[in-house]
Amino acid sequence: MFFNKKKKQVMQAVARKLITRANPKSVISEQFRTLRTNVNFSMPDESLQSLLITSASPSEGKSTVAANTAVVFAQEGKKVLLIDADMRKPTVHYTFHMTNTLGLSNLLTRQASLADVTKMSDIDNLDVITCGPIPPNPAELLGSKTMDTILQEVKQTYDIVIFDAPPVLSVTDAQILANKADGTILVLYAGQTEKESIVRTKEALVASQGKLIGAVLNNYIMDKDHYYYQYYGTEE
Repeated sequence: MFFNKKKKQVMQAVARKLITRANPKSVISEQFRTLRTNVNFSMPDESLQSLLITSASPSEGKSTVAANTAVVFAQEGKKVLLIDADMRKPTVHYTFHMTNTLGLSNLLTRQASLADVTKMSDIDNLDVITCGPIPPNPAELLGSKTMDTILQEVKQTYDIVIFDAPPVLSVTDAQILANKADGTILVLYAGQTEKESIVRTKEALVASQGKLIGAVLNNYIMDKDHYYYQYYGTEE
């Protein structure tokens, strides 16, 4: 009983809040819709079907941004696949209250099929592939030809594929995926992410030939009289 209670507390601690589902009329949800619009217009001459969301360092909010971005694209009517590619510290299965017995690691090691690891979420149009068992060699798996094949396969089924990737400055995984994705978004934590880290992260993404299409400033506290709080049509 004690173990179950403790396990539940851990799950609640790491699960990212889906405010875009819980409170779609909030100012924050509106900002995620603005992010969606900006992504749609970011590459007018090219098709953007795969989007990588990462950060410079851990605990800067990239998993929260990835999950909520996936939700707003699904709410727009697009068929969305969210993949937990953080095979060091996966959290997507907590956020969506899913099991993590099978996932991306099983798929990349050919122990399961795409159909086996793809899970329907409780949000219309949004499917999820959780991390699966944590492998000893995430970078090698993500950089494999099997990963390229999987990406091309899911692009045939989904309008947009969103990767929740590890921080850039911690491991090489995000750089590997940035090279494969159509676009990359960098999440910055207000008052925490250092300028030097941002510069180094940008240089790393450029070196991997990733297409950095923008950044999200997370946890920025606005004044109550800021015009965003006067969002047209809300009571907040």
